[in-house]
Amino acid sequence: MSETTFTFRVDDDLKEQFTAAAKGRDRSGAQLLRDFMREFVKQQQEADAHDPWFRREVQIGIDAANAGDVVSAEEVEAEAAAWRSETRRKMAGANS
Repeated sequence: MSETTFTFRVDDDLKEQFTAAAKGRDRSGAQLLRDFMREFVKQQQEADAHDPWFRREVQIGIDAANAGDVVSAEEVEAEAAAWRSETRRKMAGANS
């Protein structure tokens, strides 16, 4: 793996605090910065992968709705009411 130098400016006070915090973790500032950079890149890659997946899922829902494959509000409410009733029954039994 080739390496390169990454130079940037930072406030003296922040650098001193960061260096002290890094030493408190038995790490150098450079080690922590590399870790932070890796984690940031990983998060961005995950976010980039999530967007196409999310768009596909939304399109599946749109296609299903356009095809008439939907559940009525009444059916949803009836199912939710049954779930709430069952949950209340279980909670009453647990508190007895």
